[in-house]
This record gives sequence, structure tokens and C-alpha cells, in this order.
Amino acid sequence: MKRRDFLKAVTATSAGCLLNTTLPQSLSAESVDQWSLPTRVITTGPKHHWFGYYDKWQFDPTDRFVLSNEVSFEHRSPRESDSIGIGMVDTGEADRWIPLGTTKAWCWQQGCMLQWVPQREHTVLWNDREGDQFVCRILDTKSGDQRTVDTPIYSLAPDGQTAVTTDFRRIQDMRKGYGYAGLADPHRDELAPDDSGLWRVDLESGDRELVFSIAEAASTGAGNPSMEGAKHYFNHLLVSPDGNRTIFLHRWRPDGGRGKFRTRMFTIGLDGSDPYVLDPSGSTSHFIWRDDEYICAWTRPEGQPWGFYLFKDKTDEVEPVGRGVMTKNGHNTYLPIGDGTEWILNDTYPDRDRVQTVYLYHVPTEKVVKVGDFPSPRVYTGEWRCDTHPRYSRDGKTICVDSPVERSGRQLHLIDISEIVG
Repeated sequence: MKRRDFLKAVTATSAGCLLNTTLPQSLSAESVDQWSLPTRVITTGPKHHWFGYYDKWQFDPTDRFVLSNEVSFEHRSPRESDSIGIGMVDTGEADRWIPLGTTKAWCWQQGCMLQWVPQREHTVLWNDREGDQFVCRILDTKSGDQRTVDTPIYSLAPDGQTAVTTDFRRIQDMRKGYGYAGLADPHRDELAPDDSGLWRVDLESGDRELVFSIAEAASTGAGNPSMEGAKHYFNHLLVSPDGNRTIFLHRWRPDGGRGKFRTRMFTIGLDGSDPYVLDPSGSTSHFIWRDDEYICAWTRPEGQPWGFYLFKDKTDEVEPVGRGVMTKNGHNTYLPIGDGTEWILNDTYPDRDRVQTVYLYHVPTEKVVKVGDFPSPRVYTGEWRCDTHPRYSRDGKTICVDSPVERSGRQLHLIDISEIVG
């Protein structure tokens, strides 16, 4: 079925290609039948491969080279001595593995922040540990030239020269699986330190400036009763498409850090100006910038059910997205097709049959297209679970997911969705 036929079908009163049966337990909507999409696994054992989070550039500007982490074990926490490989797959040459380096600063959910640098055709970066500090390696994959910046990074601005970051030592102290082993948080006995928080980094000079502290976040806005005696930290930073602002999640754990975490979503200028509590609900989870002004996030706004909502930055405007359709939390992005607002790529966590579903949501017609089901054996739980974290290619026509393969552990899967999105 071609894209024009799909659009015609989903808007028709009687659509022959639509199934009236129930989707997997983690979705709740009428669905287009799963297409026979070209799919292949592009990494192989005996080592295991994965990329991690869903909001980084995994594909190079030509969509030929696909970045990956490589590890020799699974199903336990990383230790200080554990080193993993960094490499890329050449999909234009029989999926050849090309080693690029190693790192001792990594976690199961987000890897080592490995990604292609915007505005640089051949440049990648990742975090590492060197002595008593975390650092960032920047590599030209064509020349082999490498340099080190004396700070780890979290998210890059579109100019490829600016980054934002926070303290991975504190993240590790607060929620293992997202920080890095090997270095202790120097502020571990402080509830809301004033010299730790959000830094802006110059990737050329390596200089960094603290632009907003954890203490400032804890005292900004109306607050929440659960903050009393809570321990605070930042996580999940992402710069806006125009490079002017960044999102970060302000999280706190009551009872001095022993309770279950709560979350507020902030946006702020890269210079620390104009901080704004965009979602004060305490419930923000996965999010993505749709464009320079709007953010789509899974949350539960006051008086509203759990769901995906579209927030307009620096305002109290919020509206549901995919209500009754995208009914479960997932890792959501907008495909760069058309004006960039037509297609949402998303996934689900394992249902009771341990199946994760990757799907597309067509915003104009409010229909779901199931891309694929990926089994996740029960051993993939907790800190070392293997979320699919679907990521798209630069042209938006290919998806890469992380998922276990029988007898090979987690590996990278490529899915061609060009017939769906055009």
C-alpha cells in the first residue's frame, strides 16, 4: 500500500485496510495492519549492540553510517572498570562494523551520549572517564583526529558548537541506569546544591558555565508539598531546534532522596535567562520538541488523565495529543516529513506478554500504523532493560531500534518505513 492509499483509507468511512481487532495491550485504537516492512538486524554477536536514547542523531548526514555501543555482557549494572566499544555500522558495505573508540562512562538507558555533531559531516562525540573526571571525546571519523573536552555533555545545540550538561555523578546517585559508575557525587549529602545544575558548554574551548543551579530550580515556581525535605537533581536535557532554549527535568525524591521521584518540566534560555516551569504537575516523563515553540510530553496535567500533551513554551497552553490512541507512555519523536508535525514515531513498554510495539501515529487522521512487535524476555528488566527507543534517519524514512535477538542479546534493527511516509 502506498502512502496516498493509506491516507485515502484512513479517512474513508469504510477502510478495507484497517483492522477492527484490538491492538497489543499497550495501545488502544483501530490500527492499520502491520505491513511487511523491510527489516534487518545490522549488528551481530558474540558482542551485544545498542544505541540508547531516542533524541540523539544516530545516523550520519548521508544515512549510511549508524552509530552503536558494543558490550560483552548484559543483565547487570556497569562497574567502574567496565569499558565498552564505540563504533558505527556501514550499511552501504554489508553492515561492516567500524570501531571508533572505547569509554568507561556509560549506562544502559542512554549509553555514553554517542551522537553525530550537527553541522559536522564526519564528526561524532561521546562521554568517557579520564582519571577523576568525566570528559567528552570528539572524533573526526574520516581523518581520525580526536580531541578531548574536560567535561561530559548531555545535549547538543543545532549549531554543533554549544552543548548543555548536568552532573552525571549526581544522576548516578539518584537513579542508577542514567548516570555513570566510577565517581561519587561531591554533593551527595546536600538536598539542593547551589553550585551544581545546568551548565552551558563551548565545544571548541571546552569552557563551561553554570547557568542554573539545582538550588535555584528548587526555589522557582509554586513548588510542591513533596519537595519538603526532598533531594533534587536534573535529568533529560534537550536543546530546542532553534538553539535558543533547552528543556530539563527537575526531579526530586522525598524523604532525603529515599522516596519515589517526582518531576517538573522546565524550559530555560541557554544563557540561563527566563526559566519557566512548563509542566508543574510532578508527572512529566518522555518529551520532544515538535518545533521551536511546542513540546509534546507524556504527563498528567492537573485535572487531566495520563496521556501525551502538546505544551506551548512559556505559556499555560496545553492540549491532548493522540487521546484514546496513544494511551501508554513511550519514547516519542516527530518525523522530519513535510512540515515535521504530521507523523509521530513512538513505542511502548513490554505488555504482559513481554512485547514492545513500535508504531507511527498520523496526527491529521488520528490513526496508528503498527511498525513492528519486538519481544523483550523477562531478564531485560529494571536498570538493564532494553527499550526499543526508536530513532529515525535524517530523511525520516528509516527507523533503528534496540531489541534482543535470540542467542545474540540486544542488537540494532533497521526498518524501512518509506512506503508509509512517502
